[in-house]
Amino acid sequence: MAPRLLEAIPATRVAQERRDMADTAIAEIVRHSVAEEMYVYPAMSDALDHGGDTVEHDKEEHNKLERIMKDLEGVDGDDPQFGILVADMTRALRHHAEEEGQQFPKMRERMSNETLLELRRKVEAAKKIAPTRPHPDAPNAELFHKLAGPGVGLVDRLRDRLTGRESG
Repeated sequence: MAPRLLEAIPATRVAQERRDMADTAIAEIVRHSVAEEMYVYPAMSDALDHGGDTVEHDKEEHNKLERIMKDLEGVDGDDPQFGILVADMTRALRHHAEEEGQQFPKMRERMSNETLLELRRKVEAAKKIAPTRPHPDAPNAELFHKLAGPGVGLVDRLRDRLTGRESG
């Protein structure tokens, strides 16, 4: 959903609609990234050859995305910088998804169906309580997300409600 939203933003002429679409995409990407860092990356680290290096690379990409999203949060939908940041975010997300497209099949080859189903269940549950806003200065670490993530997510969702921000 997030890539489609990002790709639709340039054709949308109403600034508030652009802002709302970006906010929805940001919330989805943040929840997805946190869930990956909590459950997918530890499994990937164990399952893949050089999995630890792969995970560190992916975490760096998440951090770059978070910084772009944080910058985007502070820009109005009619500001020229808004379009530039959306394009940067789209490129970074597309690149990350392409790499995952190579990593995930390798994980599926090396993990049982039961393990994969349990991993999917954990990821879906994590997305429900994960933060909805980027926090680029917070650690991109499993333990941090498991301990602090639910509280940060609660505060983010409260802020979303109070500001009328769409968080997916």
